[in-house]
Amino acid sequence: MALRNWSSFIKPWHPQVSGSQPEFTLRAVLIGLAIGCLICFTNLSLGLQSGWISMMSIQSALIGFLISRTLPAPLTPQEIIVVQTTAVATGTMPLAAGFVGILPALTLLSVERDGSPPIHLSWLAAVGWSCSVAFFGVFLSPPIRKQVIIEEQLPFPSGTATAHLISVLHRLPPPDTSLRHRTGYRPVEDEEDDVVAPDILAGIPVVEEDEEDTTERDVVEHEGWYDLVWSFAVSGSLTLAAYFYPVLFALPLFGNYLAKEWLWYFTPSLSYVGQGVIMGFPTTLSMNFGMFVGWALLSPLSKWSGWAPGPVGDMSTGARGWILWISLGIMCADSLISLLPVVLEYISDAVRPWRRGHSNVEESDIQKHHETETEDRLVPTDWVIKGLLLSISIGTFLVWIVFGNQGIKPWATFIGFVLGGMLSIIGVRALGETDLNPVSGLGKISQLFFAWIQPGNIVANIIAGGVAEAGAQQAGDLMQDLKTGHLCHASPRAQFYGQLIGSSVSILVTTTAYILYNRAYTIPGPSFPAPTAYVWLSLARLLRDGQLPEHSAVFMGVFSIVFGLLSGAKTYSAKRGHWIAKWIPSGVAFAIGFLNTPSFSIARLIGGVTEYIYRTRFAKDGGDIRLIVIASGFVLGEGVVSIVALVLRTLGVGVASCFGCGHGLCGGCPAIS
Repeated sequence: MALRNWSSFIKPWHPQVSGSQPEFTLRAVLIGLAIGCLICFTNLSLGLQSGWISMMSIQSALIGFLISRTLPAPLTPQEIIVVQTTAVATGTMPLAAGFVGILPALTLLSVERDGSPPIHLSWLAAVGWSCSVAFFGVFLSPPIRKQVIIEEQLPFPSGTATAHLISVLHRLPPPDTSLRHRTGYRPVEDEEDDVVAPDILAGIPVVEEDEEDTTERDVVEHEGWYDLVWSFAVSGSLTLAAYFYPVLFALPLFGNYLAKEWLWYFTPSLSYVGQGVIMGFPTTLSMNFGMFVGWALLSPLSKWSGWAPGPVGDMSTGARGWILWISLGIMCADSLISLLPVVLEYISDAVRPWRRGHSNVEESDIQKHHETETEDRLVPTDWVIKGLLLSISIGTFLVWIVFGNQGIKPWATFIGFVLGGMLSIIGVRALGETDLNPVSGLGKISQLFFAWIQPGNIVANIIAGGVAEAGAQQAGDLMQDLKTGHLCHASPRAQFYGQLIGSSVSILVTTTAYILYNRAYTIPGPSFPAPTAYVWLSLARLLRDGQLPEHSAVFMGVFSIVFGLLSGAKTYSAKRGHWIAKWIPSGVAFAIGFLNTPSFSIARLIGGVTEYIYRTRFAKDGGDIRLIVIASGFVLGEGVVSIVALVLRTLGVGVASCFGCGHGLCGGCPAIS
């Protein structure tokens, strides 16, 4: 009976009836958009608070699976991948369009120092800016997919992990990551019902499961909704309580003096804890190591030595602004060193044909080709060419309309897109090999280049960096999804559709949410400090003026050298599969610990420790997947309820009590915000 119910639903999407993208269904897209909007709200809030967002592809697949279990006909594995792809494209727009860094940085401009007044975009102007950068990375994805997934077969660890999870949840055998014996999508008719059965639709025969996979699936299917709902509710309730009693998210655990003078307080945000679970123990450990060095050692040193005489939290004259430069040096060194092997390998691949001769090239190309999809399931080349030309042309025009000639010249924007395309290839290759997309470093490379071709123009420098970062970040995130789709036999064209739809909808969702936040809060401000905005603006000013705060250059150089060496060791160890690679401190995570106050890092460490204990002690019982579900509920709960808090603040509903806010760090109290 179950099979016949499936048959009645699947038959309209049989490739012989309705095309070769049976997974591209209305329900998959709508579920993906719903999940993506929740992730978008969450990423915008967390990005403005800490500068860190989460792609949440695994979480999207998990939530899509849970929703699927409530439908009369559950989603196929390929539909889940469309859900995931659409959700990721929708949820990552806050970073791709610069809402957590670029746009707040433009509001910090001053006529006296930068020659330009602060730029506050209207809703329509922000939509125009988002449209200019929202689709470039999407159209870059198909040709890059062919190179890094089909030809080079890069692992893309997160994308591969998601494919394994989807296989477990749908009782399928693990994906064949060797790619040597895969035969791609093959519609096979079921003898009894004359339709495509769901398991055959995956292009993979059903095999016996082992006990561990069965346990994991049962845990998610039977307890997943319960875990997601209670974790969402608890996190949301705590967030709402913190709105009315702001001290709940600014607890002076180390005393009022350290909280007020040195910003050492604790934010018991379950969303931060959930993010720590998702990041994993090694990353959160690196972040807290950076937090300790930055806020317990360097911050007091700069203050007591007179190098940063202002209030500790001041980004211009205080210790926070002083250690920002060291953070910037670490991020650039880590990103650039980690990219060197990728660049060298790319150059080696480019010159190899000239060494071997054309006959060997042809033979090598034949041996390397591992495409498993038919042409009608791939994105046509002419779509890619036309899409890139249109996205660059329209994007250049829209940037000119939004910012005018005083902002950035059209020819410079065009160069920014070209540079963004080249940097995207490097970033995607780095992501495919190391699971880290160094978009921050790539954006800084673009800023450095534009300091040369448009010297002295702060606005142009920031915008050009944003264009390059948008392409690299979006192409990288979407490539993880395409890797998952490749391993699970989903149509690349169906994923491409999902990416376009998700990006289009997210333009309106992200812009509207950002404008509402701007009206209700000061950004950057106590509630939403937007730390990466200061990174963008500070580097642009440095490239123009060449002036660093007193003695910061020495520390910047030393830390850059140290983390350049550590990055090289980490990259070398990772390429050889050595276990020590994950325990070598991540430069980017270490630097994020500098950018944010200690409260952001401590809560994430709690999540990282929880993840480590679960993974090492309870993973065999399905605890790892269950923990991901709970962490997703924590993150989404705060993200969604923060929109409720935003509405309350817009309507003039104030806090219930400012009790305990004597340290002056409660962002919701009228006297503070």
